[in-house]
Amino acid sequence: MFRTIQRRMTFGQLLILLIVMPLMGILLIFGIESRFLIPKFANNLLGDARLLSEISSAEFELWGNPILFENLISRVQLDPSIKVMFLDPTGRPLFSTDRADYSNSISVNSQGVINAQNGHEIALTSYSILRVKETLVDVYEPVLDSSNAVIGIVRLTYRVESLYQIFDELRWQIVLIVLLGLAISALISAWLSIRISRPITKVTRAIYDLAVGRSHVPLEEKGPEELQSQAQAVNFLVAELDTLEKSRRQLLANLVHELGRPLGSIRSAIHALETGADKDPALYKDLTNGMDAETLRLQHLLDDLSHLYDQSVGALELNIHLVDVQQWLPGVLRSWQILAQEKGLTWSETIDRSLPFIKMDPDRMAQVVGNLLSNAVKYTKPGGSIKVLAEVEGETFHLSIEDTGVGIQPDEIKKVFLPFFRGEQGRRIKQGMGLGLSIAKDLTEAHSGTLDVTSHPGGGSIFEVRLPIKDEKAQGD
Repeated sequence: MFRTIQRRMTFGQLLILLIVMPLMGILLIFGIESRFLIPKFANNLLGDARLLSEISSAEFELWGNPILFENLISRVQLDPSIKVMFLDPTGRPLFSTDRADYSNSISVNSQGVINAQNGHEIALTSYSILRVKETLVDVYEPVLDSSNAVIGIVRLTYRVESLYQIFDELRWQIVLIVLLGLAISALISAWLSIRISRPITKVTRAIYDLAVGRSHVPLEEKGPEELQSQAQAVNFLVAELDTLEKSRRQLLANLVHELGRPLGSIRSAIHALETGADKDPALYKDLTNGMDAETLRLQHLLDDLSHLYDQSVGALELNIHLVDVQQWLPGVLRSWQILAQEKGLTWSETIDRSLPFIKMDPDRMAQVVGNLLSNAVKYTKPGGSIKVLAEVEGETFHLSIEDTGVGIQPDEIKKVFLPFFRGEQGRRIKQGMGLGLSIAKDLTEAHSGTLDVTSHPGGGSIFEVRLPIKDEKAQGD
């Protein structure tokens, strides 16, 4: 029955209202009746009693005469629902508008009589919210002669039936107001619960759609902050899944492309050898060298995929130890220098002679340098140049690789380090899987370093690697 948030919220709010509002209604009734109506009736009766007492005091010689009492009541014109009694100083009835009171003596010990005998007026009430018909408002006013001696007592009583009629009408009005408030509150509670549960239902449906692979429309990010955060989280998840899906498709397309070319070349070479190409020593050497080059290309591809797998399963495993950069770097650069010169590029390098010892994985960092130089050689036309600079900047080892290649478009600068991204500048056929720069950045950051790029279309690119030194030279010595 209460399995949904909407029903629980609606029931919870109604339960609170069903308890609070009736209680407030009862307290309101009690407050109005006991703190406002009853005191008001008592004050009105005291006023009437004072008036009768003053008139009686002026004619005290006739006190006790029934004719006097009847004239007083007719002159004052009291409400017929008020019972009037005149008592002697001992509390014995002398006159009453209710004939039954003649046979019932008032106790001389009653609080009202005692106060009046002492010359003080008093209003007595007996009120119960559960027994309205038993409610009485009783006032006692002393009658004094010219010497301020008590010659009698005026007693006024408000009839129960009159009070009950007023209270009953008031209570019904309050009950109707409370019921109306409950109805309005129920509608508001239902509306609020629907407003809250509907976005949650949409979020849940969107998550299920993602799980089963259905298309998803971005959720509207509106409402309370918590619901906006949920919608933002789902939309972010959708965007990430879309990116991953695009990356997966791009990976498959790149794999087909990158595996197809070397396998096709190897297969062609095998067919040539089967048809007698092995009889020609020069052709045989060219075919075997080509097959070796293609298998090397496949090996690089497997290395990139291996790094991608390592990245997906967790942190990269590095073989960190102290490395003399002064001796390590030239060996890494040499093979790429030869490849650049074979392509007709001008090679220049500036290596600081005071390069320090650095804690790093030499093989992984050689992969970083190799990926950067591979791109520099690949995208620089013959006649261009490549410059390598290695120096110390404060507590940082700085390696800069500058080329005069095709450069990178401004809108591609932030994307070049993303997996599978391959720019369009200056290329008819996209080469590689778009993992080289991504791998280089990951490996550099795994060494607590940074990899940045500065480039202009047609103006070449500058890739800069920075690694912390942390005063490792002394340890190496």
